[in-house]
Amino acid sequence: MREFAGRMHAEHRRVDVLINNAGVMAPPRTLSPQGHEVQFATNHLGHFALTGLLLELLLAGRDPRVVTVTSVNHRQAKLPFADPTGEQGYSPMGFYNTSKLANAIFGCELHRRLSATASPLRSILAHPGYTATNLQTSATTPIWRILLGRIGNPLLAQPVDRGAWPQLFAATDPTARSGQLVAPGGPAELRGHPAPGKLSAAATDPDHCRRLWELSEQATGVRFSSLRPSG
Repeated sequence: MREFAGRMHAEHRRVDVLINNAGVMAPPRTLSPQGHEVQFATNHLGHFALTGLLLELLLAGRDPRVVTVTSVNHRQAKLPFADPTGEQGYSPMGFYNTSKLANAIFGCELHRRLSATASPLRSILAHPGYTATNLQTSATTPIWRILLGRIGNPLLAQPVDRGAWPQLFAATDPTARSGQLVAPGGPAELRGHPAPGKLSAAATDPDHCRRLWELSEQATGVRFSSLRPSG
């Protein structure tokens, strides 16, 4: 990642849009080479680090935006500060939900820090609803492959192109607001055209924001030095 960010700085003067959309879902308990739970590492820490490493290019961008993809599942999650790797108790989907809450908190806290510096960079959250991608079918826990991929996808999921609508709206529409969650506007935010979504109380809690930001800095070694700390 640092090598990629270095090439971006060497070859480009600005970045207009960064969409943080990498993700894994519901694998057996696995640790990254750095010792972090792999869903938290992939779905959150990687996004945090890449955004920080590209921050100067984003601040120089034309109508710049960071779009971080979360999930409606973030509303079901709590941050396991006492057991961040799941050593004492691991649930594949529970830790997926945790990573999606971390995405939501990161997007909200980044917005708050950008606003404190009067930065033109927008931090916008988006989620695709229930979309028929290979995220469900490639989940390596068999029960979730069956429930989400074989059963859920045919019955409930919308096509991939429609699932991309919220992210595209967040990345391109002039009315997309920093700090906003863009979600499908249909029932339960599962499908539909882009509309304002609902963030959980945990996603905007100042203490959660501070603690997760500090943990992420320590885990990645990346500091957002251009932004004044919140609070």
